[in-house]
Amino acid sequence: MIILEKKNTYKAAYKAAFPHTLPVMTGYLFIGIAFGVMFADKGYNFLWAGLMSLLVYAGSGQYLAVNFFDPSVSLFQVVFLTFMVNVRHIFYGLSLLDKFKVSGKKKPYMIFSLTDETYSLYFLTKTPPDVDEGKFLFALATLDQSYWIIGSIIGAVAGTLIPFDSTGIDFAMTALFIVIFVEQWFEKKNRFPAVVGVLASIVSLLVFGKESFILPAMIVIMIVLLSSHRIEEKKKAEEVKDNE
Repeated sequence: MIILEKKNTYKAAYKAAFPHTLPVMTGYLFIGIAFGVMFADKGYNFLWAGLMSLLVYAGSGQYLAVNFFDPSVSLFQVVFLTFMVNVRHIFYGLSLLDKFKVSGKKKPYMIFSLTDETYSLYFLTKTPPDVDEGKFLFALATLDQSYWIIGSIIGAVAGTLIPFDSTGIDFAMTALFIVIFVEQWFEKKNRFPAVVGVLASIVSLLVFGKESFILPAMIVIMIVLLSSHRIEEKKKAEEVKDNE
């Protein structure tokens, strides 16, 4: 029997995590640059773009926040719109309760740094058997955020030095979501969750309209997936019982 010795160093964790984050790096650099350009277009110093990506790090929430600096936008609108855009993270968090148990003192940062792309990596990437899982997950999260920060600063600097029309550049975030969906569609053998997500979103959009469909869609998705998970667990338990 070969016994693998755990590599409990952060160096080993980052070395193992880096190759898995390359697709995210490609996406985050470009959409981070797009955010930085939008931010600079409002007349703000590039350092503020980097600071916002460091302390807020909300992806689509940051794209939306660019419009919050208008004096006509109320605090209630800021809170409500931010909640609606990021409400999906509540459901992400529920599915990560067990996974984050190995994070220890790093757990608050792991919660803070959770994005759609990082969430995807947590479930598509297997921790190498010779690397500490807590450090590996932490490496994935910090690498992803560093790409976003770097992209934001590059974009803000470019937007300041090379003024140009930024109309439509905010579609970069939507394009990234589409790429992630397509990648997971071909990666996963079980496409039931993806189908549920698409159908629930379409029905909610038709019923509630584009301004209010996100929350009901997420609730429907959560109920359906949890119910199907319980049914599968019950079937497995019955099969085990029958085989005994």
